[in-house]
Amino acid sequence: MKDNQTLVFVLIGLIILLVALIVGLIIVIVKIFKDRKIRKQEEEVSKGKKSSSSETTIKATSYITRSSMDKFMEFDEIKDGMIIRKNREQYVMVIRCRGVNYDLMSEEEKNAVEAGFVQFLNTLRFSIQLYVQTSSLNFREITENYQKRIDNMRREINKLEVNLKEAERRMQYDQANRIAYEIRRRQNVLEYGADIADYIGRMGSNRNILQQKNYIIISYYKSELGRTDTFSQDELDNMCFSELYTRTQTAVRTLSSCGVIGKILDSEELAELLYVAYNRDDSELIQLKQALNAEYDSLYSTGKDVIEKRKEQLEEAIEDEAVELATNSIDKADARIKRMLESKDQMVLDKAMEIIDEYRDEMDDRLYNETKKQIQKDGRPKKR
Repeated sequence: MKDNQTLVFVLIGLIILLVALIVGLIIVIVKIFKDRKIRKQEEEVSKGKKSSSSETTIKATSYITRSSMDKFMEFDEIKDGMIIRKNREQYVMVIRCRGVNYDLMSEEEKNAVEAGFVQFLNTLRFSIQLYVQTSSLNFREITENYQKRIDNMRREINKLEVNLKEAERRMQYDQANRIAYEIRRRQNVLEYGADIADYIGRMGSNRNILQQKNYIIISYYKSELGRTDTFSQDELDNMCFSELYTRTQTAVRTLSSCGVIGKILDSEELAELLYVAYNRDDSELIQLKQALNAEYDSLYSTGKDVIEKRKEQLEEAIEDEAVELATNSIDKADARIKRMLESKDQMVLDKAMEIIDEYRDEMDDRLYNETKKQIQKDGRPKKR
């Protein structure tokens, strides 16, 4: 009996030992294969790293950037004065409203404005959104326009000064006086414009001057058209534009009843509105028009076309020659008028002498001679 139990224990021990050996072998084999696989992958990565890493990075980056930008912007495109959103399912137009100073109105005017606003709300058969955008008041465009006018005025004054010297050289004093008067008048305008430009420039440096703009946003959904399977995308855009424009015009007309003037924004104004909304800090430094003029959205920029440069040079030459021709024509016309007046004075003098000769028999010699002397004295050609 004891021998049988011992044999059983021995067999169990051998079985356990064999199982342990088999498990150990399996672990070693798995580890070997895993190490080989890792080394193989490392070799493949090291071999193809230079050729594939840059392409993979560009593809991944462009994909991530494009996806995140499309999700962040939340609109498809701006077209025909509309913001198209949600995979061309929603079409949006924006009305910019010029408000009224309600606090300075009389009671009757306030009642009229309130009644008009109630009428506006009662006529609405669609949903609207009110949007208020506050930004620093920008005087840059106004200052640039004033500076351009000032530069043009200075060029005109310089040309007049050249004409003045030429008139003085020719001793054409009447024309010189007229040119001098015109120069003084334009210099006064120039000084006034320079003061305004300087004042506006100092105001523009103050970032605390804020401007608040009020907008009404009106939407139209493609689903409101009903079944659209038989229409092309362009036809759907045109149909949605017509319906949305009708809604927007209705809102503009009803707003006018309460004294609020509304204007539908075009595509460029919509782009500027979104640009300011998405770039609140940078929009004060770089405006949308400046970014477009600098061709930030272009792959490369070029200078002016040669033909355009030639046109500008030709226009400047034509302007200079036209000023010179006008000045010379004025001089010639003035000289001609003077000659005509001198000829007229001489004709008057000769006619007076003829009249005195007709009455010669009725006058004595002393009166006749004194009369002729007086006629010659009074009727001599005047200097002009």
